[in-house]
Amino acid sequence: MKLSKVGAAAAIAVALALTATACGGDSDKTGSDAGASGGTKKDKIVIGIKFDQPGVGLKAPDGKFTGFDVDVATYVAKELGYAPDQIEFKQAVSAERENLISNGDVKLVVASYSINDKRKERVDFAGPYFLAHQDLLVRADDTSITKAEDLNKKKLCSVTGSTSAQNVKTKLAPEADLQQLGGYSECLTGLENKAVDALTTDNSILAGYAAQDKNKGKFKLVGLSLSNENYGIGLKKGDKELQTKVNAAIKKMEADGAWAAAIEKNFGPSGYKAEPAPAVTEGS
Repeated sequence: MKLSKVGAAAAIAVALALTATACGGDSDKTGSDAGASGGTKKDKIVIGIKFDQPGVGLKAPDGKFTGFDVDVATYVAKELGYAPDQIEFKQAVSAERENLISNGDVKLVVASYSINDKRKERVDFAGPYFLAHQDLLVRADDTSITKAEDLNKKKLCSVTGSTSAQNVKTKLAPEADLQQLGGYSECLTGLENKAVDALTTDNSILAGYAAQDKNKGKFKLVGLSLSNENYGIGLKKGDKELQTKVNAAIKKMEADGAWAAAIEKNFGPSGYKAEPAPAVTEGS
């Protein structure tokens, strides 16, 4: 059946309208994803954090996010032009951080992410914004462990595959009885029940666990510096403009007191004394 000229014109108009709507839908999606891919429309920004590290990056049962890395990420996002309700936090487990960045799933990773040469082969960093050290967590009334060598003949706990625990056993306390469990919370339970004598990982993570309300007064950090871990903010390799902006945000956070306030809020209850803010050196 032939269409009249009027009918044909109407059909074309409808088709064009549908096409425009479809393009508009794609444009909105791209705008929303721009936070992850570095686009210009600032609907949201996707940032990778840890979901299971109290004091550093934690997702509570009610869906709220807390921790020092969360505060840093929120501050940096603000400086990039994003309000808190425009931030989407995405879980960044250690083994997937580089993939999340290089695949464009996130724009930034702020997840106790130590800067090292191997990682810099795949991603760039801004910062550092925090200097952590590998330390030991023991029971508050334990005076028998004051240095790593005291772990000889004692039970040392860390998570399965932890380089921290292997570092202690290989280099410092070869006679330590290494217990590797599925998570830090299991090590804490063992520490409280005297099934193990110490837990090791970055002091920032240990301090976060010790600062939890349910753990206050039960544990203490020994105060060792068994390694240096400079936490940086991971971003897509070669994005120098973003790196410069994030570095500027970190410097501003340190200068205006927000960095120190975030340290006290997240780690203060554990008695943890953080190092001064490190100099920002990436990208220079």
